[in-house]
Amino acid sequence: MAKHSFKELLESLKRKRMWINFFLGFSAGLPIMLVLSLVKIWSRREGIDLGTVGLLGLVGIPYSLNFLMGPFVDSFENKKIGRRRTWLFVSQAGLIATMFALSFCSPTKSIEMVGFVTLMIACFGATQDVAIDAYKREILPEEEIGMGSSLYVYGYRLAMLVTSGGGLWLADPETLGFSFQEVFRFLSLVMIAGPLTTFFASEPVVHERAPADLKSAVVNPLKDFLTVHGLKSALSILGLIFFYKFGDSLVGGMLGTFYVDMGYSNKVIAEVTKGIGFFSSMAGLAVGSIVIYRFGVKKSLFTFGILQCISTLCFIFLTWEKFKGGWWSLAWVIGLEDFSSGMGTTALITFMSSMTNKKYTATQYALFASLAALGKTLFGGSAGFLVQSLGYANFFLMGCLLAIPGLILIFTIKRPKTSPII
Repeated sequence: MAKHSFKELLESLKRKRMWINFFLGFSAGLPIMLVLSLVKIWSRREGIDLGTVGLLGLVGIPYSLNFLMGPFVDSFENKKIGRRRTWLFVSQAGLIATMFALSFCSPTKSIEMVGFVTLMIACFGATQDVAIDAYKREILPEEEIGMGSSLYVYGYRLAMLVTSGGGLWLADPETLGFSFQEVFRFLSLVMIAGPLTTFFASEPVVHERAPADLKSAVVNPLKDFLTVHGLKSALSILGLIFFYKFGDSLVGGMLGTFYVDMGYSNKVIAEVTKGIGFFSSMAGLAVGSIVIYRFGVKKSLFTFGILQCISTLCFIFLTWEKFKGGWWSLAWVIGLEDFSSGMGTTALITFMSSMTNKKYTATQYALFASLAALGKTLFGGSAGFLVQSLGYANFFLMGCLLAIPGLILIFTIKRPKTSPII
């Protein structure tokens, strides 16, 4: 990988496409945290049992199967708006409508309806992710992928703070005391930032024609990936993507209920896990992007992966009576977790982006992103039952061990000729 000076890094931040990536990241982060975190905490506060709350994790399946939308996003377009912006507008309009609809639901009256509406939010959110991933891959030159990915994740993390942190803070009796329904209405208004960003974004100039039919959109991207990398190398790449954040994400899906069960109030959860966590993740993204920019993805993936394992184990301390319910103990664990997770996320996004062919960006990247979330989604529905059976401490230990296969697979990855950044 070619090294870049810090002056070149700062120059890249002056470009419009970098900040479009930031705001698109914000648009992507709003719905996913509502689906994966806020709805679970809301349901647990309403007295829904831990097993059922864990099953709500299944509504995240569209995010794991969003590669199925890749061919559509690559194939169909409104020529006046452009291929990528067409799908961004459609998915963002759907998100605003379904997030507003959730404000009329209640877990105690119908947990099934809550699950259904949240599933619809996930469907539109997953479609938006596919369109965004393709857009940023096509709009960024190879040397700007790392920094562009970092800014995207910055926006993503800011949206997570607004959704989970801001939402919980608004819903705490000690602050404004909003109902969760009022919070969802507020978030649907914030989601307007998505179509506004798309309006000001430029459609990428790609000299490849859109696939003529669905078959060519599905088969050719997969054939291209296997041809470029070979079967053995392709399986290693896919395995790495599947396992790299598997344990970290599986544990993350139950952290909201963990905080509730450990006795933390909505206010403390917002202040520490979302407030301190936000700034820690921002620091992690900054450090991660610089390390990747200077030393490449492969070394970064391994180093950040080790830190993710250590941070997952640290949650065990919070189950001990000595630390349970403590503000400062929660703060340092969350700080380490989000710092390491921010670095790991940036490295994985950069790695996945570098593995795609611009001709088939949406389908290939969507496949990678789906694999990255597939493990958590497949086993996330049983996470609540695992906690009931193992206890939180052993659950966190299991999350750490699940990361080991991904760390091993890093050493099997070879740099393809088409990617100078590995």
